[in-house]
Amino acid sequence: MKAIAYQKYGSADVLEVKEVRKPDIESDRVLLRVRAASANPYDWHFMRGVPYIARLMATGLRRPKHSVLGTDVAGEVEAVGNAVTRFRPGDEVFGFVGSGGFAEYVSAPEKLLAVKPANLSFQQAATVPLAAVTALQGLRDAGAIRSGQKVLIVGASGGVGTFAVQIAKWYGAEVTGVCSTRNLEMVRSIGADRVIDYTREDFTRTGQQYDLIFQLAGTASPSACRRALTAAGTLVLSSGDSPGRIIGPVGRIIKALLLSPFIGGQTMRPLIAKPSSADLQFLRELLEAGRITPVIDRTYALSEAPDAIRYLETGHARGKVVISVAAA
Repeated sequence: MKAIAYQKYGSADVLEVKEVRKPDIESDRVLLRVRAASANPYDWHFMRGVPYIARLMATGLRRPKHSVLGTDVAGEVEAVGNAVTRFRPGDEVFGFVGSGGFAEYVSAPEKLLAVKPANLSFQQAATVPLAAVTALQGLRDAGAIRSGQKVLIVGASGGVGTFAVQIAKWYGAEVTGVCSTRNLEMVRSIGADRVIDYTREDFTRTGQQYDLIFQLAGTASPSACRRALTAAGTLVLSSGDSPGRIIGPVGRIIKALLLSPFIGGQTMRPLIAKPSSADLQFLRELLEAGRITPVIDRTYALSEAPDAIRYLETGHARGKVVISVAAA
């Protein structure tokens, strides 16, 4: 089968279309015929091996542990292991597979998959697993969002941000999105009550305060974000921009954890999203009801996956970048 493979860390130039072995079918796993995948910053961090701390924790010290990128997929069940009970060949599913999604076939644990929303294309469904689950867990679990709260989404035009705006609105929050000038109308169109153009206005210095800030982008420090929190507000940190190659945005999260015991009624919480079939099923209901809708910026063919990663690395993608896969 064809796959986008790499054997060393580097830019998108290390990615190549290769013929690789089709995955074996293990007892608790599902073999998927991939119809579409989506690219995430997660992928290019793995490709580059930065921040370097990730090499110690997950990606491999000197060379990649996994040779094929791709965490989010949607496709058809080709075959199932003898311990699989929820799916059968022909089912249309989507989910977070960890790695190997930029290929014609991928093997994934049954517990990481869910039935694809009936009203979505494979391309739309592939945008959901990592981004929408991160948005949901950040708002619901880390942020304890409640109806009527004032919520600020920093990075509202990105893959996670576009889902976060819509999910926060579904919870009944008053939502403000932070994005660049070119994305103001798009963020309004998906439900934001107010938008802040970060090229013209610093949300930490407007005097406006929020019950919940979900930081998905930008370089604002935890202490700066505190100025925009209410006395009992919560800051949820998930990634964000950082030029550091050693620990990257992890440094901001460490600062928040160190500062948290000394800030009175305010709360700072780092977010590490966890794959969840239950959350995918919850999101599927929202998607089928039309309460949230994927935002797709560009779609690439499998052979163009390096270009998809290059575009994602610019930081200018609106919503998600999708890779269409035509399995043989």
